[in-house]
Amino acid sequence: MKTILASETMEIPEEVTVKVSAKMISVTGPRGTLTRNFKHLNLDFQLQEGGRKLKVDAWFGTRKTMAAIRTAISHVQNLITGVTKGFRYKMRFVYAHFPINASITAANKGIEIRNFLGEKKVNFFSFSLTKQSDRRARFSWSCA
Repeated sequence: MKTILASETMEIPEEVTVKVSAKMISVTGPRGTLTRNFKHLNLDFQLQEGGRKLKVDAWFGTRKTMAAIRTAISHVQNLITGVTKGFRYKMRFVYAHFPINASITAANKGIEIRNFLGEKKVNFFSFSLTKQSDRRARFSWSCA
């Protein structure tokens, strides 16, 4: 059964600016700008009350589309958290049989991974590290 109209509204904090342009949501805050593309979802996004509320509508939606409304709002809330508080990625290497050896290169240009699934080849991934590593192969970097 299809629902004629389902909508949900979320509040936008004062220190955050949200722009909606053809299902592209841009969130700007004290820590920068994040953009997310929602073109794959059959939803309508509207800013209300001078940009202080975001309304998400689904017309003639199925059960899957109704679930996508809450998912889209959760993604926008995560974007708001990212531009206000920041976020951090943590990565740990776990193995069952072949011990993985990882090391950060001398100039912090990337990471070398050795013995992944017993491979003799050295895998190199380049990116910029901003924070720390310790001896137990735990690497942590953050986006400020």
